[in-house]
Amino acid sequence: MALDKIDREILSLLQEDGRMTNVDLADRVGLTAPPCLRRVRALEQAGVIRGYHADCDPAKLGYPITVFAMVSLRSQAEQDLAQFEEHIATIPEVRECHMLNGEIDFILKIVAPNLESFQRLLTTQLTAAPNVASVKSSLTIRTAKAQTGVPIA
Repeated sequence: MALDKIDREILSLLQEDGRMTNVDLADRVGLTAPPCLRRVRALEQAGVIRGYHADCDPAKLGYPITVFAMVSLRSQAEQDLAQFEEHIATIPEVRECHMLNGEIDFILKIVAPNLESFQRLLTTQLTAAPNVASVKSSLTIRTAKAQTGVPIA
């Protein structure tokens, strides 16, 4: 899908405020409401806009601990990679899972209510998972930047 200047402006504004009304959005991009809504629907149907969500504070919801875990597998055969990804999908505390190129196979972003619960997850669900060779984890001290979306020019 080719994006023009107005599409990019719509995307930028919706990334900043996904609850913006269509009327406000249309006004900000210089359109009337019906063509603006058609553009938004087209962006959704094309998969450019994947969804809308609330940005919740993990600490205020009982998850003050964020850990990044680097996972190495014994085998990188496609079925083994898929099996690991399926296993990770069942663990709600794993909020992100990215396959990497290089020495580490996956990096996971994990939230936990406390260090004890993270350690339990690490030993019972990560290191014990089939095909896992090693897991190295790093506890975040603070987050200097956490921006969703992508830069839209």
